[in-house]
Amino acid sequence: MPANLPPPYFEAEKRYREARTAEEKIEALEEMLTIMPKHKGTDKLRADLRRRIAKTKTEAQQKKGSSKRDASYSIEREGAAQVVLAGAPNTGKSSLLGALSNAKPEVADFPHSTWKPTPGMVPYENIQFQMVDTPPITREYMDPWMADLLRRADILAILLDLHADPLQQLEDTLAVFRGLRIYPKGEAIPADLKKSPFVKKCLLVLNKMDDDKGEADYTAFLELSETRLPCVGVSVLAGRNFHVLLKELYSISEIIRVYTKVPGKEPDFTAPFVLPERSPLEELAEKIHKDFVDQLKFAKVWGKTVFDGQMVQKDHILQDGDIVEMHI
Repeated sequence: MPANLPPPYFEAEKRYREARTAEEKIEALEEMLTIMPKHKGTDKLRADLRRRIAKTKTEAQQKKGSSKRDASYSIEREGAAQVVLAGAPNTGKSSLLGALSNAKPEVADFPHSTWKPTPGMVPYENIQFQMVDTPPITREYMDPWMADLLRRADILAILLDLHADPLQQLEDTLAVFRGLRIYPKGEAIPADLKKSPFVKKCLLVLNKMDDDKGEADYTAFLELSETRLPCVGVSVLAGRNFHVLLKELYSISEIIRVYTKVPGKEPDFTAPFVLPERSPLEELAEKIHKDFVDQLKFAKVWGKTVFDGQMVQKDHILQDGDIVEMHI
């Protein structure tokens, strides 16, 4: 099956060949991976690009002069999705992470108390999200290393302070994102953009909705901003609407939970396999074990779109909540 690569891919490939630094090479390789269409004809090429990215990063970290501090800012992705908290100073990012996870970020009343990314695992039903606290960003300054973290995240949760000026905070944060070629999913992308954009799932989290006045401020924000981005109002102080926040994160994450069972036994509902939406059966098989893809004869599926125990083949598209019984 032909790869059918678009022209921007070859432009990024040219920048990779001409790159002089590891950072430039990694950026070009990641652009190539983003641009490349996802189908069977590009599977080997995508795998090769991932290997080259990993190799380039490893070599860069091993070079003389690479500091431990630089390496510590590379957050290994864990859980169902990586959610990076971003926003202006004192919006409550650290407090939110501390309330939702077992992480211990530094929380203070003064701005810029967070100076490095801090990850924590946040449980939601039978899965976990990895949430990452970050230093504040403003139009005037952002730590340079944050660009890579923001571009790699599965979801960007933009924290806004209802007690301050959330409209201005949102405008400033999105302006910084645009400077990094980061655009919320669904937002128009400039036609004259020189390099490929990083399109991200975004969620607006308006903190300090502590009381009736906070609810009124939240409603006013929705009306005045006319934003099309998904929004949730929370109160870290009162522990309010945390479940609504996590439910919304799951909704926009575009993932599904699939359960497996052994013939004659009940499925384990405590440890689902997490896959992207519209994943075929063969993707689940590969996640269980690489040899399953070739050895799999068929599978039986229980779910909303099939009758109980329906026999399916490798190209069957799985749905959230499906139970799968593999036969090899």
